[in-house]
Amino acid sequence: MSDKPAELMEVVYAELRTLAGSYFKGQPTGHTLQPTALVHEAFLRLARVDVDKFRGREHFFAVAATAMRQILTSHARARRADKRGGGAAQVTLTNLVVPDEHSTVDMVLLDDVLRQLEELNPRQARIVECRFFGGLTVQEIANVLGVSVTTVEKDWRRARAWLATELG
Repeated sequence: MSDKPAELMEVVYAELRTLAGSYFKGQPTGHTLQPTALVHEAFLRLARVDVDKFRGREHFFAVAATAMRQILTSHARARRADKRGGGAAQVTLTNLVVPDEHSTVDMVLLDDVLRQLEELNPRQARIVECRFFGGLTVQEIANVLGVSVTTVEKDWRRARAWLATELG
């Protein structure tokens, strides 16, 4: 019997760890959730899914993006509840791509706004999730969603404009 989750972990761990690490750059020191813990929690969720259901690398990272978004948001909501709303970081998303050292993200606010976008345009919300949380390229997102690169690019521009207004 093959140990598919273990094999998958070996293949994608480094990529997931790098992606998770990028979320924590520029965050206040003493953050109670660490990149390694985020990757491990996400992988525990992903390990429950039959590996054969993933349609390739892009699909796996799209699902991983959703898992990491849920984990980060749950963690941020718990921390905010502990602090009774205090100390939430301000949203400053430069071009709304994978966070870098110049980005600080209020995960609760971002999740709330993404939920609003999901109601208005589910595909645009999924594109943002794949880009921001999954680090997928436009081509990879097009493959996952089964649409053209042009469609993804157009939706990405519209979603960023809408998010800039909502988060501004």
